[in-house]
Amino acid sequence: MSQPIQLVILISTLPGRGREQVAAFERLAPVVRAEEGCLRYDMHQVSGDPDRFVLIERWSSKEALAAHDATPHMIEADAASPAFRAGPAEVIELAADSLA
Repeated sequence: MSQPIQLVILISTLPGRGREQVAAFERLAPVVRAEEGCLRYDMHQVSGDPDRFVLIERWSSKEALAAHDATPHMIEADAASPAFRAGPAEVIELAADSLA
């Protein structure tokens, strides 16, 4: 199996639609956190901007992340998000080794 994967995901919503992103996350988070291989799934609002968010994900392996992406609840969430998001989320995969 591969090494753990950590992602930072930058999300922007349409002006005034940040609450919809928060509501969607609150519905989705418990389901995602229960998935096999999910080590972390936390969203933070950017200070001073109610329409920008950072999602931090950590998965036990690339296989666990791939399985997560293929779940019905993620497919449904991805299909619903264009209603309130300003555009696609920016997904940043962090290097496995941290810098000193």
